[in-house]
Amino acid sequence: MTDPRLQELTSWTNELLDQLLADKQRAVELEPVSGDASFRRYFRARVGDDSYIAVDAPPEHEDNQTFVHLSNLLLASGVSAPKVYSVNYDQGFMLLVDFGDDLYLPALLHYQRNNDMASSEALYSQAIDALVLIQSGLDKSPLPAYTVEKMLEEMQLFPTWFCESFLSFKLDEAGTALCNSTFRWLAGQISDQHQVAVHRDYHSRNLLVLDTSKFGVDRGPGVIDFQDAVSGSYTYDLVSLLRDCYISWPKQQVEDWACLYLVKAQAAGLLAGYTEAQLIRDMNLAGLQRNLKVIGIFARLSIRDNKSQYLADIPLVVSYFLDISAQFEEMAQFRAWFITEVLPQAKAKLQLEP
Repeated sequence: MTDPRLQELTSWTNELLDQLLADKQRAVELEPVSGDASFRRYFRARVGDDSYIAVDAPPEHEDNQTFVHLSNLLLASGVSAPKVYSVNYDQGFMLLVDFGDDLYLPALLHYQRNNDMASSEALYSQAIDALVLIQSGLDKSPLPAYTVEKMLEEMQLFPTWFCESFLSFKLDEAGTALCNSTFRWLAGQISDQHQVAVHRDYHSRNLLVLDTSKFGVDRGPGVIDFQDAVSGSYTYDLVSLLRDCYISWPKQQVEDWACLYLVKAQAAGLLAGYTEAQLIRDMNLAGLQRNLKVIGIFARLSIRDNKSQYLADIPLVVSYFLDISAQFEEMAQFRAWFITEVLPQAKAKLQLEP
């Protein structure tokens, strides 16, 4: 089967590498690296001992100008974002530095299985350092605001895509009203939090362990998939990292890492006067909003985009939501409705243990 865009990307990449590299002797083939939850596709171009990442990002679907702009801002802030060597905005092609394939997730899962907490803590400490650089070094003012309306729109993915489309569970008038009032309370709480630059998908599948011989000892992690950055809650990226949809840690460990973030943030001049208790409360609230959004997104990815592998990640997110929502009296009615009305159908559809 022919792939016209891949053929065009291959030609564009070879023409560009001919200009960049004096020792390129023959045409390179592009090797698939990965896709993600968007329309972007990534390919590796190998030239001798070096390699580059060629990106197919259709301009009708992806905002490549924003990606390049944010990459430059992150690099200027000291964050290891992928350098953009060249971009063709009309075609939707980019050539990036190659950070390799060593995502945080498999490394953390390996360390977790082997009870290697020292290595896990080293990776989280580096990720927290990079997060503080984003929050202290990136000007939030040009970024789109993560408004109450935007948060409400995201949480609406839960009843629309998870309940109605995936579970075939049609909300009645009372259920709809309960969702709307709960979502608005959550969004209001989060919008009142301290506002910073927010990556918006800061987790173990968007962080890479960098080759220190190539990028230096102090240049990790590699941060990718930042093009949806906004100005929003200071805890949104933190909870995305520490209550990751793809790996879980004990409650006390999560809170210890959150407190490490607070120490590092305050050392960088952020969050003066904030207490650990305030941080944990704010983080938990941001996590609840993200949980509802992500459950809906994973259902939509399965139904609309034929990416059913994301269904396997819903149970962990549901577990996060049930655990944390129990801490807030304002969530009690919604949590009870979730447990009695939604959860039995979700367990059956996702083939979970009763």
